Amino acid sequence: NLVGLAALEALLSDAAQPYAALATVAPLPAGTSTLAQLVDGIAATGHGLVMVMGKGGVGKTTIAAAVAVELAHRGLPVHLTTSDPAAHLADTLSDTVPNLSISRIDPAAETARYRDEILESKGKDLDAAGRALLEEDLRSPCTEEIAVFQAFSRVIREAGRKFVVMDTAPTGHTLLLLDATGAYHRDMVRQMGDKGLHFVTPMMQLQDPARTKVLIATLAETTPVLEAAALQADLERAGITPWAWVVNQSVAAAGVRSPLLVQRAGNEVRELDAVLTHHARQVALLPLMAEEPVGAAALTALASSA
Repeated sequence: NLVGLAALEALLSDAAQPYAALATVAPLPAGTSTLAQLVDGIAATGHGLVMVMGKGGVGKTTIAAAVAVELAHRGLPVHLTTSDPAAHLADTLSDTVPNLSISRIDPAAETARYRDEILESKGKDLDAAGRALLEEDLRSPCTEEIAVFQAFSRVIREAGRKFVVMDTAPTGHTLLLLDATGAYHRDMVRQMGDKGLHFVTPMMQLQDPARTKVLIATLAETTPVLEAAALQADLERAGITPWAWVVNQSVAAAGVRSPLLVQRAGNEVRELDAVLTHHARQVALLPLMAEEPVGAAALTALASSA
């Protein structure tokens, strides 16, 4: 990995660089789990929200789909949804799986639905000038944030009676959604707190480990691990404690023999040690695969203990 001054200088040098091939892969650090073992812990609660978070390109969609398919194979009702604008979920899982429904939080569709609801309720008694003013207000960027937050809130409520597995948008988009969730929570506390009324906001549900399990997806490389640790710190400041990390596409777990890949596997072991020592409470390790896991059968192989 091109990390550090020496590595960057070597990249710009014309001199031949020595290659120190390792004879064998360093042993994996103790304490890692399989994705199947994580699913065992998730399934034990009977229902709840599972959110797979992380930067783009680390395999969040694959991990979320694998968890959802395995829960469904165990006879549990599951709703698999995505808030990722790229919406790769349909490409990863196009099969029909018993006990599993699939949806997408589409910002454009949710914004249009929210705009129509507001115009029908608040705008029905307005004159032409008042309705035009309301329509202009609804073209604000805040409208999309509110609409997506409402869709997100519906998903959270649904997790009270079944499993909802969410493939989230890349980190920046997800943190904006959590900001809106936090703002709503603070507003509810301000309005309801002094009245002594019992209430549960979406943020309170996200902060409750009995209701929500956050899986942070990453790769066993320096930058993805640092970005995952930064995401975890942001979540913890919001009172949300990640339940587990999933290290995806691990060369060290793939049983490689090529000298180049053995070298890369050795680099990964150092990153895995850092994750286990400093960041994660539990870690599942997924090996690098020759073919991308697409479809119910391939996803089942990732998360099944059979």
